[in-house]
Amino acid sequence: MDTATQQTVSRDTLLQSLKRVTFFWLLVLGLVLGLAIAVVTAVAVGSVTISFATVVRIMIEQLHPGSIIPTWTPTEAQIVWDFRLPRALLGVIVGAALAVSGATLQAMVRNPLADPYIFGVSSGASVGAVAVLTLGTAFVGGLSLSLAAFVGALIAMAIVYLMAQQQGRTTPMRLVLAGVALNYVLSAVTSYLVLRASGPNQGVTAVLTWLAGSLGSAEWANLGLPGFVVFTVTGVLLLQARALNALLAGEETATGLGIDVERFRIWLFMLTSLLVGVVVAISGAIGFVGLMIPHIVRMIVGADHRRVLPIAALLGSIYLVLVDLIARTIIAPQELPVGMVTAIFGGPFFLWLLRHRMGNTR
Repeated sequence: MDTATQQTVSRDTLLQSLKRVTFFWLLVLGLVLGLAIAVVTAVAVGSVTISFATVVRIMIEQLHPGSIIPTWTPTEAQIVWDFRLPRALLGVIVGAALAVSGATLQAMVRNPLADPYIFGVSSGASVGAVAVLTLGTAFVGGLSLSLAAFVGALIAMAIVYLMAQQQGRTTPMRLVLAGVALNYVLSAVTSYLVLRASGPNQGVTAVLTWLAGSLGSAEWANLGLPGFVVFTVTGVLLLQARALNALLAGEETATGLGIDVERFRIWLFMLTSLLVGVVVAISGAIGFVGLMIPHIVRMIVGADHRRVLPIAALLGSIYLVLVDLIARTIIAPQELPVGMVTAIFGGPFFLWLLRHRMGNTR
């Protein structure tokens, strides 16, 4: 290859790299704008519709008291600031957490069908929450439900990892099989707890609502911890993006690059346990977000986790905010559990993905 040809190849490579970087940042800016629009829309629309301008003015006034002369009623201010905005922000947090954890787990086990719930976290959290709701356990007051769900999720993930070990090592296939097996066991425990509950004071309605997933419990007081955890863990995972790329390419490739695969997998397990457990404790079981969003993102930006993780967080947030808006307005004044709506969208996507993978393996 002569010098002129080498220069042409280098120039073309540089141009392609610049195009990818430009596209990525334009996509990030577009998604940030889309997320802002989705949040404002979710706050404005409901059984009482409030104009976009009024929503923005109320937010500004709450953040900077005295900066705007109020032209809205106290009821509108309460609806925006106390009810709808915390719910929309919880959707942002939960959507980002589920999407990022899904992308991480799919890389960890090299299985595109992997989802945060396939590892037992949903069932573990459900057992903890249902035990509180049906047995009347209130050992830490109002935090009992969240704490029990969080602890249940972490214990479930730990059991999955221990079950998957063989001679001190784990494999992706054993992790998936252990997760599926534990899901069945914990689902049976949850069903038993629901069936043994009797009478209106046992909270069966609350149990079923929680199991179906809901953002209705959102309050400013319970946004701080999950928001901090999701932001921090996502940042840590971004720092591990190159190692995730290597793991996705195969254990041999990762080992060849100096990565201790077993230790790195344990680290990822701990991070995703924390990420999913802290949001499931508040929102309940919301499925398919961690399955759908990473696939859609990879179709757009490729498999590099330096791009996949931030785009997945933004797209997952937008998706869950809009899905929750549909859930609470489609049959207003009643509302559907948000997990039911994600299942309506996610079920067909899962079947398409399964069919697509089967077609590629023939």
